Amino acid sequence: MLFQRLIWAALAAALLVGSVQSGVQQWQAVPIILAAEVYEGQKAEAPAEPAAPAAHAHAEGVAAEHTHDHGSAEEWAPADGAERIFWTWVANVLHAFSMALLVFAVMGVCLWRGTAVRSLPLGLLVAAAGWLSFHFWPSLGLHAEIPGMDAARLGSRQGWWVLAAGSAALACASLAGLRHPLRWVAAAAWLALPFVVGAPHISADPLAGFSGAAQLALRELGTQFIWATTWVSLSFWACMGLVCGAAFQRWLRPVLEATFERSKPVASAGTAVSP
Repeated sequence: MLFQRLIWAALAAALLVGSVQSGVQQWQAVPIILAAEVYEGQKAEAPAEPAAPAAHAHAEGVAAEHTHDHGSAEEWAPADGAERIFWTWVANVLHAFSMALLVFAVMGVCLWRGTAVRSLPLGLLVAAAGWLSFHFWPSLGLHAEIPGMDAARLGSRQGWWVLAAGSAALACASLAGLRHPLRWVAAAAWLALPFVVGAPHISADPLAGFSGAAQLALRELGTQFIWATTWVSLSFWACMGLVCGAAFQRWLRPVLEATFERSKPVASAGTAVSP
């Protein structure tokens, strides 16, 4: 029963949040991506492998669904227009479903630990930690990249993104789960770790293959894209916090509280009075 409620609640949240994210993407990020793709054919020398978006932007689903190899006839890609919008929406819903399951799991752990915060504020707090971990902290080292920009090896960027996201998540867990005064030191150490390692970047100008006018236009588009991905991410996690908080209160909290309450006598059943 609990598992079914969890899946249905996550699916309902994913449909709503994924749809909102798709709308914000079409409004904020897609026009910038399409404008940058116009300049891709003007590049003097193509990179050895197709440039990919920054790892955090890929994780948020902002640029990955729009960056594809136009010259490859062997790889399938959705056609521009309705087909592309539809599959972007599907990807966003699947991403929102996985994040909703994660938010519900964290909220369940907080409830098990006796957190007195109500469901809606708790959902927003968990969502804020998700935004910090999966977007803001990795983006400090790896900005979102528009099509056509050269970048370090994809594997290196993905590895650093995982390190940054995991370190931020551990910092949030340290502050929320530990009671020792040194938890602030532990959180600061976790947050500093990825920047001690250093984010991977290429030494050359990422727009070196473009002419001066194209470079100016792409730099401006790149700045706009960083802000656009930030707003997309903020809207995604804010919506996730609101929807998951309401869904948790309506469908999951009563069942979890009853389950935790039934488990209490079992934990103390072995207690006996000494003669």
